[in-house]
Amino acid sequence: MSEPGDPTACTPVTRVTPAGADWLASASRFPRSVHALWALRPGAPSVLPCGTAFDVVSSPLLYGRRLLERLWATGPGSGPAAVHRSRVLLFAAPGSADRLLALLRWEEWRETGGTGGATFAEPGEETIPPLLCHGPGDTVTVPPLAPAPRLGPAAADAAPGARPGPGSASDSRWLVAPGVRRPWLPGAEMLLWAHVRVQRDARAARSGREAERDAGRNGDGGGKRIFAPQDRDAKVYDVSRRR
Repeated sequence: MSEPGDPTACTPVTRVTPAGADWLASASRFPRSVHALWALRPGAPSVLPCGTAFDVVSSPLLYGRRLLERLWATGPGSGPAAVHRSRVLLFAAPGSADRLLALLRWEEWRETGGTGGATFAEPGEETIPPLLCHGPGDTVTVPPLAPAPRLGPAAADAAPGARPGPGSASDSRWLVAPGVRRPWLPGAEMLLWAHVRVQRDARAARSGREAERDAGRNGDGGGKRIFAPQDRDAKVYDVSRRR
């Protein structure tokens, strides 16, 4: 993600540092007002504009976690990432929102073969997940700067059966919180790389399940057949008396 000792590196912390808060507030035209709102309501989510300090790519919870795991497992890592209302928000470099969907459509409909040729997916085959790319003119809701405190026994007794509603602070949290003034942010190409590999993993897993299911139907336990299937229309001759 960055060279060792790089002060712009984004560390995987879950609590926003003062420097990270300055970076988030810089997305607004009035950063002092944002800081004042945070001081007044430190445990509440806030709304910030996209397109200046960052863009945001929003994806369903499970798919977004797979993207994040891929970026950290075999990629360069990620920038800040959060969960809000069962969607994962990946913070990306400004300008990524305008490019990513176009790159995804191109990649999923065109595959380059080993000889340089191109093949296209079947019409109507939907392979792009329901991503929401937020860029200039859009806003996103970000989690509170600090994790919401858990309810103690006394609070639970005071409100028996009470559950946090959607959009509450408990449903909005940082997975990778901004910890520096200028965190590293992935671009559209890096997010495309992660998406393609998550898609390939999903296809491989699906192919494996289909192979196991077919093997179960054939009753061969998945073993490789050494005899060709018998042709029902073939003639059968008695060769037991052949000399």
